[in-house]
Amino acid sequence: MTLATNTQIESVTFLSPETDGAEIGGDLVGVGTTSSPALILIPDVHGISPLYRTLGERLAAAGFRTLVLDIYAREGAPHLADMAQVGEWIANLPDERVLGDVAAARVYLASRADVTESAIGILGFCLGGQYALMAACRLPQITACASFYGMLRYAERSERKPASALDMAPQLSCPLVGLYGADDSLIPTADVSELRDILERGGKEFDLVTYEGAGHAFLNEARPEAYRPEAAADAWERALKLFQKYLS
Repeated sequence: MTLATNTQIESVTFLSPETDGAEIGGDLVGVGTTSSPALILIPDVHGISPLYRTLGERLAAAGFRTLVLDIYAREGAPHLADMAQVGEWIANLPDERVLGDVAAARVYLASRADVTESAIGILGFCLGGQYALMAACRLPQITACASFYGMLRYAERSERKPASALDMAPQLSCPLVGLYGADDSLIPTADVSELRDILERGGKEFDLVTYEGAGHAFLNEARPEAYRPEAAADAWERALKLFQKYLS
């Protein structure tokens, strides 16, 4: 895809008053200075990487000022060597802190003159996809949500993990596109089916898609073993159409 030549990436900071008042931030990607719809992009468990800056540029070129949110602004991105470390890290990450940071990011975007306050959506990938869905259930000001292979269920609850995405799903307050791989070991198809049932019972507006032959991280171009070009292209197009319909 050809990106707009005047795409600008700005490192921004703001406070997260709903949690600990810490200074957080991320990379804000946009085109021009006129008011436009905006998106909060939450990366995967490893944090901000070149992939997510590139996706932010693609979204900006499509007309959406995009904040690639750094959910690790306090401690720095983790270095996770294997799935055991990934699981331990996720288990100890406080959901309320992350969701408070997402709320602060929305308030920050809404305060900018180059953002249309009433048109702020959210998307995320892996852990970020989970938090994107949770935020869409917690923040009625979010206009639309796209969750790329966001985990749905917790094996057990804890103080840091009081409620899963499935627990929160009845409170979904905006249109949702959920994009999953049929071969994803982290998200059983039964969990996707349960999410579908919850949303149907609640009369929610949603589109859940499961791609055969795709596993976790099927949109991650930096991981050839996981990347599935056809599924990635279709999923990206569905997310763009969602945001074009509800934010533009």
